[in-house]
Amino acid sequence: MISKFFNYFSYYQWWKNLDKFILSLIITLFLIGLFFSIVSTSLIASDKLETNSYFFFFKHLIFVIIGLVLMFILSYIEQETLYKFSLYIFFITLFLLFLVPIIGVEIKGSKRWLNFFFLPRFQPIELVKPFFIIVLSLIITSNKLEHFTLKFILSLFLTLIIAFFLIIQPDLGQTLLVGFTWIVLIFISGVNLIFLLSVFMIGVILLLYFTFYVPKFEYIKNRLLSFFNSENGTHNFQSDKAIDSITSGGFFGKGIGEGTLKNRVPEAHTDYIISVISEEFGVIVIILILILFLVFIFSILKKVNIEKDHKIKLILVGSASLILIQAIIHIGVNIRLLPTTGMTLPFLSYGGSSIISISILSGVILNLTKRKIFSKK
Repeated sequence: MISKFFNYFSYYQWWKNLDKFILSLIITLFLIGLFFSIVSTSLIASDKLETNSYFFFFKHLIFVIIGLVLMFILSYIEQETLYKFSLYIFFITLFLLFLVPIIGVEIKGSKRWLNFFFLPRFQPIELVKPFFIIVLSLIITSNKLEHFTLKFILSLFLTLIIAFFLIIQPDLGQTLLVGFTWIVLIFISGVNLIFLLSVFMIGVILLLYFTFYVPKFEYIKNRLLSFFNSENGTHNFQSDKAIDSITSGGFFGKGIGEGTLKNRVPEAHTDYIISVISEEFGVIVIILILILFLVFIFSILKKVNIEKDHKIKLILVGSASLILIQAIIHIGVNIRLLPTTGMTLPFLSYGGSSIISISILSGVILNLTKRKIFSKK
């Protein structure tokens, strides 16, 4: 009876100290994603797969439910437990990322997925990213590594390992995302700006060299060339159709089910979800979604401003940066400001790996933004 009371008290304290506003924003974004999932995938399932028209929606719903369970578990556990747990999971997921080029599933010339009988076709990098931010922050704030140069080298080495595994898949979009996240965390940690810019330039030069002179990365070169040459390239076709859909949707859209992009472009419900939404519901809805994202990011950064623990600051800034950069890349591809990268939109795009990844990140954010009365108990 006493143990039950203490468990109830523990749950009550957790709920009491949880940031309800940030939680409501996360739930709202997930619900919006579910709504647009049913809108953007029902015709695809019925026309192309000749199956239940809600096939993709139910898969999306299952992953959202699993994601929410993970999110609440991660938001509940003690911070020190979260850090230890993250270290173990990071190295497990890093090993899975290592396995991708060896036993991974190849789709359209890229090996980015693993296929286990209990977890068909998932992307290990999506599981690596949330824990990468935590491990990187633990390295930077470690008291055992007294000299900052050592922390910098160790964090860079870890980032390069992940980047190497991604490049050989190849996956340029996720490589850039991981690299930008590392730059943000190192920059706010106080590293010399000239030194950081030098490392960045070396990274860009190496990336360009691999892209244009290594045969394995020819498809990336083709994407870049087709991006700058609007008359050629299948990837241009996708981007052109996406931006045409945004234009044809206008301010208020064509209406539910009236859009054509989801039937004309492969993976529109993942890589081009913003264009699908804009075509059927208009630019006004896209603006509202962007405002929701910005309010979410601002709410996290507002917590960072009052936080005194440097470790928590880094993790929250890294998490916010990852979400923001990924959203910018996704939108940039949809409006043809950036070459095609295959980047999903957090919370909204269809895809089990992406949903689980953003759920884990959301759980970490909720854990570290709780009122400190509970964390110190």
